Formats: sequence, structure tokens, C-alpha cells
Amino acid sequence: MFNHTSRYYPLETATLNTAEGRQVAYKRRRFLPDPTAMQTLTEVEITQGDRLDLITAKTLGDPEQFWRVCDINNVMNPLEVTETIGRRIKIPLPQFEDR
Repeated sequence: MFNHTSRYYPLETATLNTAEGRQVAYKRRRFLPDPTAMQTLTEVEITQGDRLDLITAKTLGDPEQFWRVCDINNVMNPLEVTETIGRRIKIPLPQFEDR
């Protein structure tokens, strides 16, 4: 259902049987990890025009890994990470999931 680099990939797939007899597959809820348990690769200072996808492409080699930066900075909304010029954000050490 999800690519191995997705934040939802490792989550259990569950099923729901509807009243109409249909079976619906869904992923279980993802809880944010404890950012203090994550290792930092580097820190980046936000400048005018920075975008999270460009930062993750440059630092992690994949623009779709923005969610890892959100996790380590304890942020739910990705836009919040780059909204404050001069803010220093953590970039997590890359993690490799089983494929």
C-alpha cells in the first residue's frame, strides 16, 4: 500500500467490516516518536525562501523524507518547520527500513 520510505510503511494494516458486508483495509494510527530518542545528523539554520523538501533533498538525499525532520523537531505541520527565519532545525540521522 505504501512505499518503503513512507512514514506509514511500517504500520500494521487492519481491516474493518462494514454493515454492508464490505471489508475496508486501513493503516493503524501513527504516533509521533520521541524526538529525544532520535539521533541528529546536523542542524540547519532557516533562511528566506527555504523549503523543507529542498532541505531534506540536500541533507538526506530524498525530498519525501521531510516527515523525519518534522518528527525530530516535534512538529506536526511541515510548514511550521521553515516559517521562522533564523530558526535552527535538527536533521535526523538517516534510517533504513526493511523493504
